[in-house]
Amino acid sequence: MGRNSILILGAGLMQKPAILSAKEMGLKVFVIDADDKAVCVKKADVFKQIDLKDKEKILEYATELKAKESLTAVFTAGTDFSASVSYVCQKLGFASHSYEAALNASIKTQMRECFDKANVPSPKFMKVEESDISPLLLNRVLEKLSLPVVVKPVDNMGARGCRMVRTKFEFTPAIKAAVQASRSGVAIVEEYMEGKEYSIDALIYNNTMTITGFAERHISYPPYFIETGHTMPAILEQDVHDQLISVFALGAKALGLTCGAAKADIKFTDKGPMIGEIAARLSGGYMSGWTYPYASDLNLTKQGIVIASGLEPKELFDKRVPVPYTPSELCKDSPEPYKLFEIPCVRTSAERAWISIPGTVEYIENIEDFTDKAVFDFLPRATVNLGKDVDFPRNNVEKCGNVISVSNDRNIAIKSAENAVSNVFITLSPHNPRTDQFLNNSFSIEEEKFPPFAFGEISLKELSMINGMLEKDAPAAKNIPEFLNSADYINKVDWNYNTITQTAQKFDVLRPKHPAIDARKFWRAVMRGGLQAAVYVSDSTRG
Repeated sequence: MGRNSILILGAGLMQKPAILSAKEMGLKVFVIDADDKAVCVKKADVFKQIDLKDKEKILEYATELKAKESLTAVFTAGTDFSASVSYVCQKLGFASHSYEAALNASIKTQMRECFDKANVPSPKFMKVEESDISPLLLNRVLEKLSLPVVVKPVDNMGARGCRMVRTKFEFTPAIKAAVQASRSGVAIVEEYMEGKEYSIDALIYNNTMTITGFAERHISYPPYFIETGHTMPAILEQDVHDQLISVFALGAKALGLTCGAAKADIKFTDKGPMIGEIAARLSGGYMSGWTYPYASDLNLTKQGIVIASGLEPKELFDKRVPVPYTPSELCKDSPEPYKLFEIPCVRTSAERAWISIPGTVEYIENIEDFTDKAVFDFLPRATVNLGKDVDFPRNNVEKCGNVISVSNDRNIAIKSAENAVSNVFITLSPHNPRTDQFLNNSFSIEEEKFPPFAFGEISLKELSMINGMLEKDAPAAKNIPEFLNSADYINKVDWNYNTITQTAQKFDVLRPKHPAIDARKFWRAVMRGGLQAAVYVSDSTRG
């Protein structure tokens, strides 16, 4: 027999840290994915095409690897398939959460039921199957819950099929979309929680829970929940910090998580901490594999693999510090679930996403070269290629890319990431009906006021103040309408962190030569869609 090996589920970018960490540990790395063209296929020692939903086929392959390749661990991060991992591990006697616990952490209705039984603070909910959808369903929901509510599939991630329902007109389309996005055809309707949101990663081992990442989540663009970035570590009062960790621990215990990773999305509401959801895996979204290691100097993924390999995570133990257990008023009678620890961050890491308006990609460029040493990663999505359609995101897989920056100074980390995002530019093909529809404010009753305006909706009175033409090759920065330089607008930024002034200046860099453009049309486009819209209108006017 040769060296020990590991089977990693997923060959996408989110699994790259796991593949590299396993190789660093000297393990032979077997990787499976349904997509044989996934970005990390070539980083595996051996790749095999297997659907990650097919737990029996994965078990068959893992059994073969255990017999022939000294397989000692099965692992995933940033996928939906922690239950597949636990199923295989339980059958083969490897370290992991139980299969039952992993299902509790994967199926949102089961999760909520576990929380209810253990008195863990979380939203009220209802389960909805496709056969339940009828004109009377909303009345049934409103007997238990009040608008707004949140609708989502019970078994998906990345905010796919997830949205807020604010009016009765939004309800049925939202339920249908959630059911369609669910692998099991089941949706959940939940009470909406108002409050600041956080993401927390942890490793659970031998009845201890060690917090390995505590980030502020930046969620925008209702009725959807688009994570425009996160900042690590979160800055908050110590008492709130301890309460959030304690409720996370109670929730993880209620699900039955005992050995491996756990990840919480949790809010601090006027009722105290309330759990959005807990997953039995490390987080995606660049947190566990990028921002936390940058901010803490701990390779979290490697420590997760150590536990999955049946070993004691000594480095984790050496760096951790105790966290007091602080039960909230809502769960004060619950017993202490784990001994709680945390490995704090020593610097700040900021991740920010960049976004496009609807259209078709013609080319992508950087308006300014990246010379900021605080910018560690520029990560365009593989799906955003020339000739591909892009849209304003309705979930977290439709964003165009991400930037990660790191600094000892929190403000520098944040500003560096936002500045880098502001200088990424996607040129859209001219004369596109989807882009035209967006610029013409075509809203549906099911998505009132979505997608949003870049700088706010311009009134008819303001529009009437704009006259004449932006003359051929005239600099936009010298022709900004006076009211857009007022206090109402001067400090506003769009989704890619540009002000109106910066938008005009960057238009002049990108299109120093442009045709004469109707000024009212040009500035209305800027207000609606920012820099992309300004360039699109210029290019479409050119012919």
